[in-house]
Amino acid sequence: MGCRGHGHIAAFAGRAAGARYTRGGNAPGTKTFAELKTLRTFHETVNAKPGQGSGNSDLLFSVYEPAISYTPPAPWTLSGDMGGKLFMLAPRWDAASYLANSTGGGNPAKKGAATFSYLTTLVLSAKQGAEERAEAAHIRTAFINPQDTKPYMSAKKVPGQTVEDPLHRTVSATRRDNNRKAAVEQCRQYWGTNYTNGGKECDEYPFATTYEGAAEHAYDPEVRKFNFSVKPIPKDDNRAGGNLLQGFYGNDRTIDGDNDGFIVKIVT
Repeated sequence: MGCRGHGHIAAFAGRAAGARYTRGGNAPGTKTFAELKTLRTFHETVNAKPGQGSGNSDLLFSVYEPAISYTPPAPWTLSGDMGGKLFMLAPRWDAASYLANSTGGGNPAKKGAATFSYLTTLVLSAKQGAEERAEAAHIRTAFINPQDTKPYMSAKKVPGQTVEDPLHRTVSATRRDNNRKAAVEQCRQYWGTNYTNGGKECDEYPFATTYEGAAEHAYDPEVRKFNFSVKPIPKDDNRAGGNLLQGFYGNDRTIDGDNDGFIVKIVT
């Protein structure tokens, strides 16, 4: 019996409908099952040159669907489906200036990188000994007991808990600073101007580097005001959490805006 595999890729987003790709790897083509068993594994590469995407991030989305078909040798016959698509992947390319390889190491034709367009999870630990423990505990309270957080808001439900209501990264320095100013204002209101005593900082959730941060209502009046949480926590915990978030952004290649999103999980 022969088995043939191939992959189909369709692109979309901005100018992506006409995007060009180069293919590589060692996809097997037509092989017998005995030959496939000997081969054991194979791979296929798909590359998209920069300059074909949309926006400042040169963003290019696509869908990749590997498919197989079966051909029985004569005189054998088979009934039913003789193949089909196995699964779907969602590769994405970008050349964002705020992410790794934004210049291609001096070679513009190789700038940018690829990842997959799946909503990912930032994991923070509230366990004893975790560097970010105080921040993680603060976020956990905002998730589980929002009525115990400041500022007060009836029926508070902060985003980032479910895939239906994720967080979105912003790289705008102005938006980030306004988020932090709005958070600090609430820390001062509830804990006084000396809230930093003992080496504390004003921790805020959602994070200041997201569009859902403390100043969101100022940008979108339809968003519920005070749907965030602030709390003075030890400076070291706050900064450890910030470092983990920045590392997550880089490793995940999190893009600015609504085209990307993530949720937060607290382990205890």
